[in-house]
Amino acid sequence: MELKEFYHQVHIWLVNNGPKFLSGIILFFVGLWFIAFLKSRLTSRMSKREIHSSLQPFILSLSITALYVVLIITVFNIVGFQLTFISTVIGALGVAAGLALSGTLQNFAGGVLILLLKPFEIEDHIIAQGQDGRVQTIQLFFTEILTADNKTVIIPNGKLFNEVITNITRQGKRRLDIDFKLNFGVDIEQVKGILTAAIKGEPNVLGEPATKVGVLAMEADGMRFTVRVWVDPAHFLATKMALQEKIINEIKAAGIKFPGMA
Repeated sequence: MELKEFYHQVHIWLVNNGPKFLSGIILFFVGLWFIAFLKSRLTSRMSKREIHSSLQPFILSLSITALYVVLIITVFNIVGFQLTFISTVIGALGVAAGLALSGTLQNFAGGVLILLLKPFEIEDHIIAQGQDGRVQTIQLFFTEILTADNKTVIIPNGKLFNEVITNITRQGKRRLDIDFKLNFGVDIEQVKGILTAAIKGEPNVLGEPATKVGVLAMEADGMRFTVRVWVDPAHFLATKMALQEKIINEIKAAGIKFPGMA
């Protein structure tokens, strides 16, 4: 009788729960196939859209992990397992981890936004967080830039994305301004001619936009002249130094004295 009763109970359990377990198993394997299909499609789409290589593994891992979690929870619900306690524990652990890693998560979020929105890219020359240099690498948590004096500066992405970023490279041209003061007694046209000749002799000065020279302001102790030329960002410093030296030498050669000269 006991054996018959056991078989009877098993039969009842199978009748009541068998369809749910069978549905759960079928859904599980179908879900695995569907996730694998989505993974291949997502990988292909990211490659076509030229998403940054540092961001692709993160997006893929996050998406696939989330799908696995949803699949497992759905299968458990169909089978009849109650996940209330497990969900509570996972939520509590998530809150604790978020509080402990708030700064790290901020840097991580900043890195994701930088890689997605692309306010700058590798090899761009930027000014940010008091640093001026060329971007070497963009990671999920930090960005490395190389300054003109060959120092590697590592900036957390959380701070970087939430502050002003000046991208010098993006427009492809940079304006170079050189201002200097001369006495009121100088011949303005003569000075402008000297400046124009100096600019024409500088190979790194671009033809467009147009160069501008002239009197910028009149001050109590003299006239402030300005030279405004456009250069490739990579040649900015070299051009500035060369052009300043040329202007000084040619103005002196013309017998024009700078204020303060004997």
